[in-house]
Amino acid sequence: MMKNSISASKASLVFFLYQMISALDVPLDSKLLEELSQPPTITQQSPKDYIVDPRENIVIQCEAKGKPPPSFSWTRNGTHFDIDKDEQVTMKPNSGTLVINIMNGGKAEAYEGVYQCTARNERGAAISNNIVIRPSRSPLWTKEKLEPNQVREGDSLVLHCRPPVGLPPPIIFWMDNAFQRLPQSERVSQGLNGDLYFSNVQPEDTREDYICYARFNHTQTIQQKQPISVKVFSMDSLNDTIAANLSDTDIYGAKPVTERPPILLTPTGTTSNKVELRGNVLLLECIAAGLPTPVIRWIKEGGELPANRTFFENFKKTLKIIDVSEADSGNYKCIARNILGSTHHVISVTVKAAPYWITAPRNLVLSPGEDGTLICRANGNPKPSISWLANGVPIAIAPEDPSRKVDGDTIIFSAVQERSSAVYQCNASNEYGYLLANAFVNVLAEPPRILTPANKLYQVILDSPALIDCAYFGSPKPEIEWFKGVKGSILRGNEYVFHDNGTLEIPVAQKDSTGTYTCVARNELGKIQNEVQLEVKDPTMIIKQPEYKVIQRYGHVSFECIIKHDSTLIPTVIWLKDNDELPDDERFLVGKDNLTIMNVTDKDDGTYTCIVNTTLDSVSASAVLTVVAAPPTPAIIYARPNPPFDLELTGQLERSIELSWIPGDENNSPITSFVIEYEDGLHEPGVWHYQTEVPGSQTTVQLKLSPYVNYSFRVIAVNEIGRSQPSEPSEQYLTKSANPDENPSNVQGIGSEPDNLVITWESLKGFQSNGPGLQYKVSWRQKDVDDEWTSVVVANVSKYIVSGTPTFVPYEIKVQALNDLGYAPEPSEVIGHSGEDLPMVAPGNVQVHVINSTLAKVHWDPVPLKSVRGHLQGYKVYYWKVQSLSRRSKRHIEKKILTFRGNKTFGMLPGLEPYSSYKLNVRVVNGKGEGPASPDRVFKTPEGVPSSPSFLKITNPTLDSLTLEWGSPTHPNGVLISYILKFQPINNTHELGPLVEIRIPANESSLILKNLNYSTRYKFYFNAQTSVGSGSQITEEAVTIMDEAGIPRPAVGAGKGKEDWKKEIVNGSRSFFVLKGLTPGTAYKVRVGAEGLSGFRSSEDVFETGPAMASRQVDIATQGWFIGLMCAVALLILILLIVCFIRRNKGGKYPVKEKEDAHADPEIQPMKEDDGTFGEYRSLESDAEDHKPLKKGSRTPSDRTVKKEDSDDSLVDYGEGVNGQFNEDGSFIGQYSGKKEKEPAEGNESSEAPSPVNAMNSFV
Repeated sequence: MMKNSISASKASLVFFLYQMISALDVPLDSKLLEELSQPPTITQQSPKDYIVDPRENIVIQCEAKGKPPPSFSWTRNGTHFDIDKDEQVTMKPNSGTLVINIMNGGKAEAYEGVYQCTARNERGAAISNNIVIRPSRSPLWTKEKLEPNQVREGDSLVLHCRPPVGLPPPIIFWMDNAFQRLPQSERVSQGLNGDLYFSNVQPEDTREDYICYARFNHTQTIQQKQPISVKVFSMDSLNDTIAANLSDTDIYGAKPVTERPPILLTPTGTTSNKVELRGNVLLLECIAAGLPTPVIRWIKEGGELPANRTFFENFKKTLKIIDVSEADSGNYKCIARNILGSTHHVISVTVKAAPYWITAPRNLVLSPGEDGTLICRANGNPKPSISWLANGVPIAIAPEDPSRKVDGDTIIFSAVQERSSAVYQCNASNEYGYLLANAFVNVLAEPPRILTPANKLYQVILDSPALIDCAYFGSPKPEIEWFKGVKGSILRGNEYVFHDNGTLEIPVAQKDSTGTYTCVARNELGKIQNEVQLEVKDPTMIIKQPEYKVIQRYGHVSFECIIKHDSTLIPTVIWLKDNDELPDDERFLVGKDNLTIMNVTDKDDGTYTCIVNTTLDSVSASAVLTVVAAPPTPAIIYARPNPPFDLELTGQLERSIELSWIPGDENNSPITSFVIEYEDGLHEPGVWHYQTEVPGSQTTVQLKLSPYVNYSFRVIAVNEIGRSQPSEPSEQYLTKSANPDENPSNVQGIGSEPDNLVITWESLKGFQSNGPGLQYKVSWRQKDVDDEWTSVVVANVSKYIVSGTPTFVPYEIKVQALNDLGYAPEPSEVIGHSGEDLPMVAPGNVQVHVINSTLAKVHWDPVPLKSVRGHLQGYKVYYWKVQSLSRRSKRHIEKKILTFRGNKTFGMLPGLEPYSSYKLNVRVVNGKGEGPASPDRVFKTPEGVPSSPSFLKITNPTLDSLTLEWGSPTHPNGVLISYILKFQPINNTHELGPLVEIRIPANESSLILKNLNYSTRYKFYFNAQTSVGSGSQITEEAVTIMDEAGIPRPAVGAGKGKEDWKKEIVNGSRSFFVLKGLTPGTAYKVRVGAEGLSGFRSSEDVFETGPAMASRQVDIATQGWFIGLMCAVALLILILLIVCFIRRNKGGKYPVKEKEDAHADPEIQPMKEDDGTFGEYRSLESDAEDHKPLKKGSRTPSDRTVKKEDSDDSLVDYGEGVNGQFNEDGSFIGQYSGKKEKEPAEGNESSEAPSPVNAMNSFV
């Protein structure tokens, strides 16, 4: 241990002494370094900003070295930190590293602060950086009530995360309730602040589980925000509020979703500023809204983005520049563009810089009386200030040193003495940080020492330079002198070069340079000398070099390389082809003085080099080989080789034999290899197995054999064309029997029943038996119980069942092979288990924590492992809804199961229904099945917002009133406190009137709205409300009926002068109308028209009534029989009306479908009073679409087409009765809709679908 410590000290001293700037160089000699004194040097310390895990012990590192070894002390928040007074704090032996014990009751928060380490010995004191200790924090999310986000398709959306402030800041990511990451794209992405941005929302974005997670890496915890709900209303389901202001052309020409040019969601405005530090990563972000999704592009104004350091992330919404410098300052513009336009934002980036070194101070080693300097130069933005400390004390108040003078960033030393040794600290700081560097001044007084080994031998080649070392050290720096021979004179003159490090150089060594050289080192403290030897050798030469050759293909060629060398040196010869190794080909034959190439081919063309190396020199020579075509020869036929023959077995031993053979004809393609196969005539006759493969130049092989195998061998030759036919088999050779060499593999012990242990293994193959009578010895004993092994010998099978075992206990198992000659080696033991049984105990202490109205967390205590009675696979949670708390009606119980793998003790229950009562139990699961259930645990989910009312019907239209009926929400999700009704009129130009809001008690199911305008269309918005908030709304439209108007008589002579028109209201289901009260012999113009979504449509015709005829007949109207008949008809009609009225009040049904089929004429709206044009035209078929939200305004599609199932139905499908209005002919002129959903009627009140049908007027 002491030796390792000394070695580490040596390495550290080597590193620091190597960096000295002085007139005194210290050679890197280990023995010397052990003896030199050195001030302390910090070798390891904790980071400046040190964030610690509050659950673990705090370790603040401070390691230093010096000679003598330094002692350590600490300050905390600027004052001395006495670690002896705090039992939680210890310092490691021979180290300054502090260990603060948090695991045994300490609190990390109590040790927050700024720490600094001082390492001190008799030569000075070094200090560490200021180490700021802060425990990491992972706070919980603050409680907040998140309102559901309801947004129109195509609009932008930002889901705010706002994570808790942690230390260090958390990593943000978005997931759903199933803990799956939410997919991101150019349209949906996460910003740098953690918010989730939607450039435009789509219907598939609708979900209730947008969850922001914050991961705190230091504490390895993840915090979860409450789920955020987003509901996207597609244009097909939006109300007509906005669309009502658009014209017909706008409606029919518009796309389903309005496209919009880009706008920036972040950053806001047109410009912003960003400050980043030099060396950091610059992140700039632009996220835009728009439809289609905008594309982001980045540019730098007045320059280019830096190459190799620029990256685009988050679908090019984030610009990332690594290792930024001051040159990266400037204006960066992001441009968001789609087909409708573009927008941009300019970010002004300023790169500041914490201090960084230009010249860091370096250790200085001086001799007494010498001069030196310490230089500390740093740069930054702003320019850092430089301050000096001596041994950890500001230099202004440090002890005086007359040899020291401070000049800004430089300390000048003059005529230093040993007492001038110290450690100086340079601090460079600005507002963005600081740098602290230790550099020592070590003043040494040492007599000369020569470090080069005595009598070291140097060898050089004749006429080459000779360098003879004399490594030395001394303080003051010694003077060096060289002598040749024992009594020679001092060397001087131009034939020698004397280097500052003591080396003697002889530029051109001659034979007479051989001899003994003496180096002498002296200073004022002493003198020392050392002798070394120099030998000059003859150079190596190539006296016969390889020559240029031209050779025909398939010929032979030889290159010579004959050398001469010093007799005391051993040469090595290497041949290269084209400056690379020779091909691994047996055609290349390397001799002592030559290279021969047999059977030359075109690929042998090239340059061949002979290289001769000795320990002192190297020479080479090259020659070129050119391969030319050989004279024409007959075509060569290449084929597979013929099979080998004359197989012979020799050298028979128990476990090996030698096989030899004679190759067959290679058929013009050299044999590359031989494959040897064997047959086991004893165990697998007729089956040949691969034995080995040898090169094509080999015709004998030593084969390894197994005992108790009757071998036959055959050989197959292989060339580039293919494989030969197998040779004839060799003679058979039966090896002797022996004990088995191996035991069965894959031994397992798994019980199939609670009271047995099934031991299985893979049997040995026939030739592995090594002899007759193969059997297996199966042994077992219960683990961790002091039992003897139980063994049984079984035949050559692969399974044995042990009965009567305890349930699921571990067993030690081993299976050993044996034959008639004995046992195989002792087998290794494996651990198995007897059979499993169902668990005995249910999990206890089941607790349920309801997180929100749809999510709960269940906890339980794990069951004892002994009661599991098998391999623990996990826990299953059964949970089911008992009843809804708002309806108090039980329902069919559908149990749900969640499985949690492993030894987990909690789980999340997603997808719960709000305001409901649930039960659950927990069961443990092993390989056999499930254990008993824990007692049922009841929990209730809190209220949520309700669903929309199940239906909204508008009936009994009068001149100034409408009757509204509705059904309660299918899913109240709580206690309803009220209904909210909003309505507003819509005029003929589709403009919206003022919005009126009415709050209705929750126990009401109908409402009569009075004081409405006659012949006016109204739009209604209706939703339910719980204490949590309002649910989604349902919308419908209805029209009050028109007031009767006078009918002026037409002028005689139609078409002359001003025309006066009569008008009649005709039910839309009729296809005819009888005009009465006309004047005989008069011309009339008839116009039938309507105005609908496709515009105004009309048709005119002119007819003339017949002339008045003088009648001589008796007026039938005065006849008694006719009057009686009319009275009878009137009485029948009155009875029919009474029956119809009674049936209507009792929920009777009218066959409206037949009526519609019989009268298919379109209905005609009244004329507009202001311009005399026709009103809005609507067919009953188009009204069947009214239950769907219109894309713009309150109109149906222009083609007026609907699906058959939406229109071919009658009022019978929509309720038990009809509250509509009828004309005298019984035609229906009320409102109904094509909504298919049937709702139960309460009492005798009828149930109608909510969408209105406009009555139509005909004009005459």
